[in-house]
Amino acid sequence: QVKLVESGGRLVQAGGSLRLSCAASERTFYKMGWFRQAPGKEREFVAHLVWSGGSTNYADSVKGRFTISRDNAKNTVYLQMNNLKPEDTAVYYCAAQPNWGATYTYWGQGTQVTVSS
Repeated sequence: QVKLVESGGRLVQAGGSLRLSCAASERTFYKMGWFRQAPGKEREFVAHLVWSGGSTNYADSVKGRFTISRDNAKNTVYLQMNNLKPEDTAVYYCAAQPNWGATYTYWGQGTQVTVSS
């Protein structure tokens, strides 16, 4: 059973930084991504990383502020979030796409990020 475990979410002031982690029980994924869901809103894409090669993509709302990276040895993906804004407040989810062309099949339980103004 594949498991994704997020950590690192907490309350932070606007302008601050956080680093979220997503530890995977195995590394057999094509792509890993971060998504978020704010209260009353639909879940939205934040960033993704293609494991082989390391190419990345970001939502326009976080470009220049967030960075997704990986640690191969630890089967872990990170989301470094800088210059946080109140509108970044959400539950952040890690997800894994097992193969090219597949959907995001595996999801973590989420970690709460709250940015105070």
